[in-house]
Amino acid sequence: MADRATIESLLGATVRQISPLHGGDLSEVTLVMLDDGTRVVAKTGPLVAAEARMLRAIDRAGAPAPKVLAVSGTLLILEYLAEAAASPSGWAALGHALATLHADEGQSYGWGEDYAFGQATLPNTYSDDWCQFWGARRLLAWPDKIPSDIAHRVERLVARLPDLLPPHPRPALLHGDLWAGNVLFTGTGAAFIDPACYYGHGEVDLAMLTLFGSPGPSFMDTYGPPESGWQDRRAIYQLWPALVHLRLFGGGYRSMVDRCLTAVGA
Repeated sequence: MADRATIESLLGATVRQISPLHGGDLSEVTLVMLDDGTRVVAKTGPLVAAEARMLRAIDRAGAPAPKVLAVSGTLLILEYLAEAAASPSGWAALGHALATLHADEGQSYGWGEDYAFGQATLPNTYSDDWCQFWGARRLLAWPDKIPSDIAHRVERLVARLPDLLPPHPRPALLHGDLWAGNVLFTGTGAAFIDPACYYGHGEVDLAMLTLFGSPGPSFMDTYGPPESGWQDRRAIYQLWPALVHLRLFGGGYRSMVDRCLTAVGA
């Protein structure tokens, strides 16, 4: 659990209570009540400084995310946002927020530093070729860490990417791990949490958002119409998070990987 003394030192306030919050599988998240009744969120993990830089980038783009209050070592302190149930207005707010995020355009594909989901590294070295980035930095980031038969199928798919993906889509600022669990619906809209940002094809976020569920219909109304052919490309983009889950959580996700590969004839 987050260290009380460190929180007090960073915020210059007395901590009244610390209690666990639901979080991801790869970090610890706690709700901290300060002596004056203010609530903040404390998150611990080895890459919280990188996460703080991503949250600030999202904020600079004009998209909603919790404010970074302090970061030191393995501790990140964030603004507390009260969670509400997903609703049509919440999904509409998310569509607008994602369109705002994707309007932030980079010079090329990638990010200024690498990232990771636990043991699954995310190489982010910049590239001017999107197919090269997606193939080398994502689908084949660690072929020796997945079953060999799957790796061979992925390799064959990567060789076909120039025929399947646009070579130079607009480099949009991506959330990078956008599923419903990394969206915080609030009483006034929706905010992004737990990002894994880089610049890439905006369809990556759309594909991830539909991998484990389906956004409400009002989402696309405010996000705007996707590019022609996006549904044909979706399985290629969903393959990456499927591979991450296979790497981190084991064979239970093999069928998801297989479905993505089969959908694109690999």
